[in-house]
Amino acid sequence: MKFKAIVADIDGTITCEKRELHLGAMKKIRSLKVPVVLATGNTLCYARTASRLIGLEGAVIAENGGAVTVRFDLQGTFEESLEECEKAYSFLSEYFKLTKLDPLYRKTEIALRRDFDLEKARAILKTQNLDIEMVDTKYAIHLKSTKINKGVGLQKLAGMMGLEAEDFVAIGDSENDVEMFEASGFGIAVANGDEKIKEAANYVTDASFGDGTVEAIEFLESNGWI
Repeated sequence: MKFKAIVADIDGTITCEKRELHLGAMKKIRSLKVPVVLATGNTLCYARTASRLIGLEGAVIAENGGAVTVRFDLQGTFEESLEECEKAYSFLSEYFKLTKLDPLYRKTEIALRRDFDLEKARAILKTQNLDIEMVDTKYAIHLKSTKINKGVGLQKLAGMMGLEAEDFVAIGDSENDVEMFEASGFGIAVANGDEKIKEAANYVTDASFGDGTVEAIEFLESNGWI
């Protein structure tokens, strides 16, 4: 078994507990001979900045798969899904006081502050005929199309790189990484990950956050898989 690339979530996966980039994980990632793609629920500019700071080539999946780009010198490609998300937001705003996060930068979904009853909101949203779901990444609650996820984003970006999604090892910590694990050839959850991602993983690290990513890469190297 040999993999050609790695796709890694950012927050909670290659960061420290306080959300700073984990220097040990950065050093380990830079030492790799295979391409590393960053995948996040955050905005495209955030993902590109992280990629630049780490010293990568700029291949990123942002907004939970809604936005992808393969290099710094190329514009991102975006899914047309924001209008439906806005309908869901307007409907839910009748029941909850909602606060949008980064509204000027998000092109395919809406991110909300985690200060309302998510399960109640999900139940209310089900009464509407909208292909929209709510995903909690532990950093924000995302209103997003059911047709878009990190797995779909990985398949799209892999094609742009001349690879298959199965050529990637995925590393993550949250429920929004599940589809990415399913699309990839092998999924590794860091120890601080939630139960959904651990259930979807092929391997779970003993260490948490960036230390877990270091452990994940060392596990792949020791088996000769990258």
